Amino acid sequence: MVGAGGIGCELLKTLALSGFPDIHIIDMDTIEVSNLNRQFLFRQSHVGQSKAKVARDAVLKFRPHINITPYHANVKDPEFNVDFFKQFNVVLNGLDNLDARRHVNRLCLAANVPLVESGTTGFLGQVTIHVKGRTECYECQPKPAPKTYPVCTITSTPSKFVHCVVWAKDLLFAKLFGDKNQGNDLNVRSSDGASSSENVEDVFERRKDEDIDQYGRKIFDHVFGYNIELALSNEETWKNRNRPKPIYSKDVLSDDLAQQNGNLEKNCVCDDELSVSAMTSLGMKNPQDIWSLRENSKIFLEALRLFFTKREKEIGNLGFDKDDQLAVEFVTAAANIRAASFGIPLHSLFEAKGIAGNIVHAVATTNAVIAGLIVIEAIKVLQNDIESCRMTYCLEHPSRNMLLMPVEPFEPNKSCYVCSETPLSLEINTNRSKLKDFVEKIVKAKLGMNLPLIMCASNLLYEAGDVEDDMIAIYEANLEKVLAELPSPVTGGTMLIVEDMQQEFVCSINIKHREEFDEEKEPDGMVLSGWTQPVSATENKDKSVGNGASTSDAVVTAVESEKDEEISIVSTLKKRKLPDETDISSATAEEVKHQKQLEVIDDEDDLVMLDGDLDSFKKRRLS
Repeated sequence: MVGAGGIGCELLKTLALSGFPDIHIIDMDTIEVSNLNRQFLFRQSHVGQSKAKVARDAVLKFRPHINITPYHANVKDPEFNVDFFKQFNVVLNGLDNLDARRHVNRLCLAANVPLVESGTTGFLGQVTIHVKGRTECYECQPKPAPKTYPVCTITSTPSKFVHCVVWAKDLLFAKLFGDKNQGNDLNVRSSDGASSSENVEDVFERRKDEDIDQYGRKIFDHVFGYNIELALSNEETWKNRNRPKPIYSKDVLSDDLAQQNGNLEKNCVCDDELSVSAMTSLGMKNPQDIWSLRENSKIFLEALRLFFTKREKEIGNLGFDKDDQLAVEFVTAAANIRAASFGIPLHSLFEAKGIAGNIVHAVATTNAVIAGLIVIEAIKVLQNDIESCRMTYCLEHPSRNMLLMPVEPFEPNKSCYVCSETPLSLEINTNRSKLKDFVEKIVKAKLGMNLPLIMCASNLLYEAGDVEDDMIAIYEANLEKVLAELPSPVTGGTMLIVEDMQQEFVCSINIKHREEFDEEKEPDGMVLSGWTQPVSATENKDKSVGNGASTSDAVVTAVESEKDEEISIVSTLKKRKLPDETDISSATAEEVKHQKQLEVIDDEDDLVMLDGDLDSFKKRRLS
């Protein structure tokens, strides 16, 4: 087992009760308070301890005669190599991120061990089976990628509340409390911004003699007032848009009220820094209330004050954490004030936290159902009955009187670069792009390699991991060179071999030189072909969702609506085969034609929507 979280707890219990005698479980996480409502093997006293070890101890209390080996470690650690995976009959995933899933998929392929994948989000869930040479691997089809927004939309022309949350979290919070040396687009304004560069450069630096309340008001007036006025000076931008309204602290709060904001320390007595709360200071209790502009302004100033008075040592190293109450309060207030400026509806702290933290509220029952389905498929694998294996989708509402929709596994995708070793093609400017760009943007980000080795012909250009000291300096120097100037030049027509020794995964990349790229559509400055590119959220949203008789159509509509406001949720489109029409006596031809299916790719995380005209589905039997 990989993962001892929401699915993992249910899975370990079900495996033990089903008679599995020898189970190994890997999880790098420790138990948090927020886990306790659904990860039933854990208790309050276990907070801070290893999930894998506590889960083992809990299960052994009612099944003391089985063998459970826990590993409090990252599955990507070197010790969990191909030889480690070869000792198992089947691998069961209950992971919560795409990168680890891809890593386990490749190790299972290399070790020739069947993999059972799973995921849940709310009432939706899925179990898929992956057997080398018999079914598609986990990477045969596109997977969602984090949703991104153009910087200009976030900094200048927000139209949705999610834009305001991204601005508050990734720009303003990072600017005030994060690493000062990191680049930040918060001050990138209009073309005449240079004339006010002095103001822009100095405003976020707090002077030694500057009162915290004065500093708070200065920040408020700069980001919600001055910057908006500066944006308004570009008339061209607002020809077809609603003009935002600058907001200054004096217009929202009286001087007396602002001073009162700075004298509430007696209301905030917290030993735990993560429990410091502006809401508590101001006597506000319900996180589901939608605050007024005045209340948001008070929260903004109070949260800023508390960071500088109660948590000053952390400033400069802080990153947003959805479990950090003060951080969530600050981001919620800042996002709401900005939303008010741009005429966007305000949201509660509960809603803003869900958006900022990409939270999909978990349902314990879904995890239990999915865990049971995993065990059913694992038993089929152990009996070598691959023909009977099914991918199963758990729906929110019955479709054709079924909540569980079984689908035959698919054949391997012949163009999959992971399990079919199909060469890839990369368009890149070999005279401008450095080897470092290739490693970070392609090899690691898109191909998911952890310890890559890059070869051109018989020459080794780069190697990560355990490298001899005399080679480290050479590889680091190569990283800073443009591709065409490497010791073995990489130009148009060059074939690169990229390998991850830990994953025992190799792929070939044919280089095509290209001079120019569209900065908005191709921000990486390079385009990889043959790699399964995720479908953008915008493209998927444009696909119509019918209002046919099938109840699952309504589910898709509702889920898509919920997901629309989340930051790193991207839907992707993929055709899937349903059972034969002849097997569905209760379904009309029209219902079948418009049937939608759901695929969840992460445990309590992302949702993939599978949409397509079933008339075009071709039946693919496994040999």
